[in-house]
Amino acid sequence: MSVLLCDSNCELWYTDIEKLGIDFIPMPYVCGDSEYLYDLGRHTDFAAFYSAVRSGAVPKTQALNPDNYKDIIGSYFSKGQDVLYICFSKAMSGTFAQLDKALAELKEQYPGRKCTVFDTKSISIGAGIQVMEAAKLKNRGASDEEIIAFLNEFTNRVAVYFVVDDLMHLKRGGRLSAASAAMGTLLSIKPVLTFNSQGGLSVIEKVTGRRKAIRNLAEKVARQITGFEYPVYVLDADCKEEGDQLAGLIRERRPEANVLRQTVGPVIGAHCGPGTLGVIFIADRRPIPLENVK
Repeated sequence: MSVLLCDSNCELWYTDIEKLGIDFIPMPYVCGDSEYLYDLGRHTDFAAFYSAVRSGAVPKTQALNPDNYKDIIGSYFSKGQDVLYICFSKAMSGTFAQLDKALAELKEQYPGRKCTVFDTKSISIGAGIQVMEAAKLKNRGASDEEIIAFLNEFTNRVAVYFVVDDLMHLKRGGRLSAASAAMGTLLSIKPVLTFNSQGGLSVIEKVTGRRKAIRNLAEKVARQITGFEYPVYVLDADCKEEGDQLAGLIRERRPEANVLRQTVGPVIGAHCGPGTLGVIFIADRRPIPLENVK
């Protein structure tokens, strides 16, 4: 028997996690002098976090260490349970090198146990929607092999597009070069970002100005959506009015779509910053990027 495990960078809401019976790893972040573990919204003060960032605080994220992973995965192995871990993009963090070290040690301690790791090649709800569908399959009795086979196809249909308000947040997090951030800010360029087939951050196109960026996101959903049985997620990082506007534009263009709204959590928000807007939906294929960000 295996346990389905994800991490809080999937950004599913905690009530959804509970309904589906999914265990999750809370990912750490630091804001000010305090360290937190993101709990998928159960006790998270989103307003305080974004207010601090807007006031000049520079939040940081950090990788878990091998002992953290050994404690988490080992707690299942010690009970005779295997683990199916559906994780956020390995290309976006060094934490998975620490996971590999932990799994190598655990294999010696528990030779009969197995941890299968599936890379969603995405973050936030781009990963979360894959976790959700995997959980539904598991609850219907699917094996780990059947779930992986489904995800191998499904991950290539997950379309993620987002724009950030201040490119300097991506620059500070190492996701964007200083020159690109400075030039984009100077020219009011809003690169529309996505995740490429390797799970890295890429530019899909560039637009000028915030209004055009919002319309661009809505049009992408309207033109590309094919999986109407899955929700369309509109995410915002402390820009609710613009998020509601974006959701309204999508509903106007695609009234048959089930559009859901959600806030970007502090771990993802530490890198993208306040003012970020994103859409996640199911298309025929993952977006083909214009260029890599770095």
